[in-house]
Amino acid sequence: MLSEIVRLERTRNYLQPGDTTAALRLWKDYVHRPEGQLWHDDEYGNAHWYCCGNPLEARALLDGVMQAMSHRGARELGKIITDLDAFMGPPGPGA
Repeated sequence: MLSEIVRLERTRNYLQPGDTTAALRLWKDYVHRPEGQLWHDDEYGNAHWYCCGNPLEARALLDGVMQAMSHRGARELGKIITDLDAFMGPPGPGA
């Protein structure tokens, strides 16, 4: 899986070397935040995202990477992402 990600980061114009790892780290840090902070970010935004990256954009980038990968690679990365997504729990009412 890692060699496939490295190849994608070298050949896709929307990726730079290390983008996938950075996006995964950003998403992981985001989903492990306390729920109250997540609600605050949803309602008021987070100025910290301007300098350090938007975790929601990082999650979208990970979806794009999975779509560009082979079925096997996408399954492996998808398992990691699914586990992180599940850590947040189900979406709240109205989501």
